[in-house]
Amino acid sequence: MPNPPRFFRENDRIFFTAKITNMTDKDIDGIAQLELFNAVTMEPVDALFGNNNSKLKFAVKKGLSTPVTWELQVPEDVPAVNYRVIAKAGNFSDGEEKIVPVVSNRMLVTESMPMSIKQKGEKKFRFEKLISQNNGSKTLKNHKLTLEFTSNPVWYALQSLPYLIEYPYECAEQMFSRFYANSIASHIVNSNPKIKKVFDSWKDATPESFLSKLEKNQELKSLLLEETPWLIDGKKESERNKQLAVLFDINKMSNECNRTLNRLIKMQVPNGGWPWFDGGPDDQYITQHIVTGFARLNQMKIINVNDNSETNEMIKRAIHYMDEKLQNEYEEIKKHSTLSSDNLTHSVIQYLYTRSFFRDIPVSKRGREAFDYFFDLARKYWLQKNRYLQGMIALALNRYDEHEISSKIIASLKENAIQNEEMGMYWKENYEGGWYWWQAPIETQVLLIEAFDEVAHDTASVEEMKLWLLKSKQTQNWSTTKATTDAIYALIRRGIDLFQQESNVQISLGDIKIDPKKVPNAQAGTGYFKKSWVSDSINKSMGDVIVSKKENGVAWGAVYWQYFEQLDKIVPHETPLKLNKKLFVQRLSDKGVTLEPVTGQTALKPGDKITVRIELRSDRDLEYVHMKDMRASGFEPLNVLSGYKWQDGFGYYESTRDVSTNFFISFLRKGTYVFEYPLVVNHAGDFSNGVTTIQCMYAPEYTSHSEGLRVKVGR
Repeated sequence: MPNPPRFFRENDRIFFTAKITNMTDKDIDGIAQLELFNAVTMEPVDALFGNNNSKLKFAVKKGLSTPVTWELQVPEDVPAVNYRVIAKAGNFSDGEEKIVPVVSNRMLVTESMPMSIKQKGEKKFRFEKLISQNNGSKTLKNHKLTLEFTSNPVWYALQSLPYLIEYPYECAEQMFSRFYANSIASHIVNSNPKIKKVFDSWKDATPESFLSKLEKNQELKSLLLEETPWLIDGKKESERNKQLAVLFDINKMSNECNRTLNRLIKMQVPNGGWPWFDGGPDDQYITQHIVTGFARLNQMKIINVNDNSETNEMIKRAIHYMDEKLQNEYEEIKKHSTLSSDNLTHSVIQYLYTRSFFRDIPVSKRGREAFDYFFDLARKYWLQKNRYLQGMIALALNRYDEHEISSKIIASLKENAIQNEEMGMYWKENYEGGWYWWQAPIETQVLLIEAFDEVAHDTASVEEMKLWLLKSKQTQNWSTTKATTDAIYALIRRGIDLFQQESNVQISLGDIKIDPKKVPNAQAGTGYFKKSWVSDSINKSMGDVIVSKKENGVAWGAVYWQYFEQLDKIVPHETPLKLNKKLFVQRLSDKGVTLEPVTGQTALKPGDKITVRIELRSDRDLEYVHMKDMRASGFEPLNVLSGYKWQDGFGYYESTRDVSTNFFISFLRKGTYVFEYPLVVNHAGDFSNGVTTIQCMYAPEYTSHSEGLRVKVGR
């Protein structure tokens, strides 16, 4: 019975074993032979594999077994091998044959250099590994160099608008999101001819223009989208982009706005609140969220709530409902708690923020005492609240002329902010997340943008904070309608109007100068374009990149370098994603089972248990991440069943294949993660263990890989 590996890898040395069992009633001796054939042509390849001693003698007692071993050196350029093992002893014989694939020891490696520029002027980037050609490797062969750049990524925010409209559920929040998206779209088309021209060009664009970020650049990704669990997500985003041109049809927008507004009016319950779903009880959070949305549309001068009597009456009824809810909460505190305590709940803070948009509608005499009580609590206890709620309090106090305290809140927020050249200005709480609405990272950033703009008039900070918002869109799909509506509000309403800017970017790679406006199929609005060079036209000087911009505002892109290299000679590559892979062998000691690092001097043998440990670090949140860990052909995985796994609250899908183990991570939060899985040593020999690669499928410029390793296993 042969014990073949799952695959052979070129340039490996492996001891191919088989077990001969004597099932007769007497001792026997005979000859065992291994024959190797090219599985495509069926030509003998024993000589290529160094199988010069293909016939081995054996002797085995009755009822027992004995092993036979052939030493093989795996050659290059044999796609698959058909082995045939035959054992003969007297009148008895048996045999087995099977095809084993031969995988290349060379790998197409994709390395990237992300680029980002946010100020007008010139910025230099240096792709060190491209310039050095991996320290002058003699076996490296250039394949392709690709430049991808987006000169005005703020337009990606508008490409999220169809998501708000297509959401299938008829709840009040989603109905308002549709109204919000249609109102913004109508305003954009009617107020800015340039933007309308861009959308008209999208309407007539080629299908490639509408591909989602998951579906774009398949040639630059380590895995085809069809092989991932995220195919449907990519298709949905592409369909959404196709609907964008349809969205900006003026007649359709007008009809949709009227339809959704009438639907919202009908969903409002008699006490003025909105339920989550029609027929359900009123919901304070949903009501205050919808009123806030109308206030923002009014603030952006997209609608005027006073022009439409039905809308005006609807808002007044909702505000009366909010005032009554606040009064009821105040009465409950007087009955069951102490007024001197911190009774400032998240719903009360949301109320104060939402109510501050409508100072022209006075608080009733009955509700004035409750309003003043909670307003005073906001003055006292703002420091105990999280960043989102602090921003709401600052805005509410500022609108009611409490400028001293609101300024203190902004100063405190600025002191605790993180400033980063690439990511802009943000707070560490943005990466901590949570299950509640006041812990949502995108909504938090938007609210604080509003606070810094309105309270402090700090345009510089606002632009830095908008940069973080856009960078989050670069690596993630805004996954909720509320996050999308809030983000669009911040980018349109606050700070510099980035939609008015031209795509004035010039890029040079060495002596090659590129004007994006002259690149065929460059996308209107975003200024997105892609340009590639093949192997013979790639030279070291192209690793010196200069990006110049004539206006302030973020622009980003990446240079992708693809080359073929032997696995053992691949050196580590890092972006904001960093990998560190180590192998450990389990040893028994007086302390029990211990893990000993596998080095070039480690004496491994068949039967040893190996633990693979991969340490992954990410400096930002990423979506749709694929990590592939190759393994030596002499190792056999113990986790043979694929499935979803949880580890310390972190979930991923693990898929075991013949050549590698794959990890699919739908959402990777900023931080450090450790993956471990077991292997067993199955064959002796000298093997390439391959590399570990990782890539964000949504933003392929974020890719990384470990170094190549070789492992030696004694007999």
